Amino acid sequence: MTPPPGHGSILLVDTLVPELARVADVLAALGEIRVVSPADGLTALARFGADVIVARDGVDLSGERFLRQAAVLHPPAVRVLLAEYGGEGLDDDAVILRAPLDLPALRAICAIALRGAAAERAVHAEREENERLRAVANQVPCELLDEDAEGLACYEGIITRSPRMRRVLHLLGTIEATDTTVLIHGETGTGKELTAQAIHRRSRRRRGPFVAINLGSISDPLRESELFGHVRGAFTGALDSRGGLFAEANGGTLFLDEVGDASPGLQVALLRVLEEGTITPVGADRTRRVDVRIISGTNRDLEELVRRRKFRRDLYYRLNVFPIELPSLCERPEDIFPLASHFLSRAATTLEKSPPGISREARAALEAHTWEGNVRELRNVVERAAIVCRGGLIIAADLPLGNGSSRPAARVDEAGATIAIPVKGAKLRQLEQEIFLKTLALAAGNQSEAARMLGLCESTFRFRLGKLGLSLRRTAYPVTQPAARPGPAATH
Repeated sequence: MTPPPGHGSILLVDTLVPELARVADVLAALGEIRVVSPADGLTALARFGADVIVARDGVDLSGERFLRQAAVLHPPAVRVLLAEYGGEGLDDDAVILRAPLDLPALRAICAIALRGAAAERAVHAEREENERLRAVANQVPCELLDEDAEGLACYEGIITRSPRMRRVLHLLGTIEATDTTVLIHGETGTGKELTAQAIHRRSRRRRGPFVAINLGSISDPLRESELFGHVRGAFTGALDSRGGLFAEANGGTLFLDEVGDASPGLQVALLRVLEEGTITPVGADRTRRVDVRIISGTNRDLEELVRRRKFRRDLYYRLNVFPIELPSLCERPEDIFPLASHFLSRAATTLEKSPPGISREARAALEAHTWEGNVRELRNVVERAAIVCRGGLIIAADLPLGNGSSRPAARVDEAGATIAIPVKGAKLRQLEQEIFLKTLALAAGNQSEAARMLGLCESTFRFRLGKLGLSLRRTAYPVTQPAARPGPAATH
């Protein structure tokens, strides 16, 4: 496990077990001690790192050669050679302790080295935080540095004014110091991967790798190989062994987008990683231990998949330790203009031109659009507008918004649809079910129309319908016709 900030680690490389135990006992109070054999030394160093490396030079072990290799693989580490003679091939930064071993001296050297490493980590963390704050400041475009910036919140590239998204940012803040498993639910394009990156950058694993994969974008036979790796000859085309994404993300975070698309076999393998911290490459007969934080994303109702036995219940509970739901863009209309300005500023920087402004008509068109593709669609629309606009102002004609894309006003049914609340009260779920059923009735069973009447995107409407336990079949809803309008008297 990667040591937390401020906590040092020492790697002991030796073959003499009694000697190793004695040294480890003396150094135990200083930090995390990892004892390895010479054969596993470089592998352990590559995977876990170390602030201090202690190796013995003897007949059965060339500690000097190992420390020279370690200097290339992990230059910042303080290297200590325990030797009766030799050591001339080491650089001046290495420390050589001659036999008989002086344990107090070794402990003092390690203590000084660990304090120095902790100080360097603190400086590095402060430098990263300063860079992050500068980046956040640069993310706010010039158009938003006036009244439009009022109430605007920024969190690792996430910009919002919406109360719902602010609650999401608050949740992200509560897990900054944890390694908890997170499940992010949201429609396609709402920013699940961006949210996962924000969680990683604010976590204790931020110095480790962040690796993302969309499980829906690769074929089922290749998913296990992609995630867990494979050995040479495991299947046709496996000409070389491959580590896989779990090995690549070791010490960091792996984001599994569209986890609801995982096959039954892959679900079993994911459950084993979460429970045991081990993976088995395809074609291998030995497991491999990994230290990876898993963040998952999905736009599907996993609870419904569990009920239909399409998704393992035990895996769902392991993934859903800390759920986060991202609202669709149509549920956070106050964010449309700030996000558009942000994307416009980024696009202008890429195009090496001054950021154009946004006309009132263009802003109105943006805010009236339904944004079925959510934030991703908004970004693509604005980037195209930045390319095609002439002069210093984007007009409505520059926006590639198709016909029928505006959000129509909700219709009021003349027959009147009221929601009756009993005197003794009612469960919120019951009221929501009644609202959805009556809205569907007013829309003659048309789910797209019902979603518009409630001011929701259709995919969000369908998701909530499923959460309320209502069938998605149009025929499941009582369709009531509004009262007929009185027309002119018939003439014969």
